[in-house]
Amino acid sequence: MGINKDQVHGRTDEAIGKVKEVAGKAVGDKHLEAKGNVQKNVGAVQAAVGDAKEDMKKALR
Repeated sequence: MGINKDQVHGRTDEAIGKVKEVAGKAVGDKHLEAKGNVQKNVGAVQAAVGDAKEDMKKALR
């Protein structure tokens, strides 16, 4: 199975967003928590797009 840039960037953003979200909760920073949540969700969507691209490549082979 190949890995494309959308999968890599998406999963990276998911992880970074989760860290920001947890850090924001830990220190009581609602802005950081919200930013992390958004980044995590955008990363999840980007990773899903990358997964769909890979599935399409497999189907066309």
